[in-house]
Amino acid sequence: MRVRGRGPRAVGAALAGVVLLAGCRDAPPDGAGGTAAVASPVRPSGYGAVFLDVGECSSFGRTSFTEVSCAGERAAARVTARHDGTVSDGPPCPPATDFVLHISEQRPAADEDGDGMVPQGYACMRNLQPPHPGDPGGGGGQRTVVGDCVYALDGGRVRETACDGSGPEEPEFEVTKAVDARSDCPASTALYVRLGGAAPVGCAVPV
Repeated sequence: MRVRGRGPRAVGAALAGVVLLAGCRDAPPDGAGGTAAVASPVRPSGYGAVFLDVGECSSFGRTSFTEVSCAGERAAARVTARHDGTVSDGPPCPPATDFVLHISEQRPAADEDGDGMVPQGYACMRNLQPPHPGDPGGGGGQRTVVGDCVYALDGGRVRETACDGSGPEEPEFEVTKAVDARSDCPASTALYVRLGGAAPVGCAVPV
C-alpha cells in the first residue's frame, strides 16, 4: 500500500511507502506479536470437534504447537476467529489479534471428525496474558489501526513498531485518525497509511 508524506520531516523519512501489516510479516525472534510461520500442528485429542476452533487454546510456540485445554498451564493463547484457506484469500482477523497461527493441511491417521484430514487454515490468536501486540500501539497484530506507530524502511516503506519504544525500532509516526479520504485528514498529517475497512485512510503525525 502506498503512503505519501508532506512537510519537512515527511521528505526526510521517504514517506511514499507501503505499510507492511503484521499479517504479512514473520514473527520476531522473541516470539512477541506478528504472524507465525506455517506450522504442522501436533494434534492432541479430546478438545473439540474442530482443530483450534473459536474459543479453544494453543500451547506456547509458533512453528510447533498443539491444541490444549484453556484451563491448563500449557495454554498460551485463545482462538478469536478461525478460517479455512490462507490469510491472503480469507477474511481478516479481528483488530485485537496478537498473532496468527497458519495451519498446514494434514492427513493424520485419526482426527477430530474421523475423515483423516485437517484442512489448511489459520487461527487468529489472542494471548491469555500480556503483552498484547495486537492492541493499538502494541507494535504487532494483523492490522494497522488508529493508535499504532510506524517507522521508515529502505525503499520508501514503513512498518509498525511499539509506540512506547519497547520494540526493535523507535516509532517515527503515529496513526491518529481513520478517514474516508486523504482530504479528510487534519492539516498536521505528515503520513497517509492505508488501513482498509470502512475508513481506509490513516492520518499519521510525527511522534
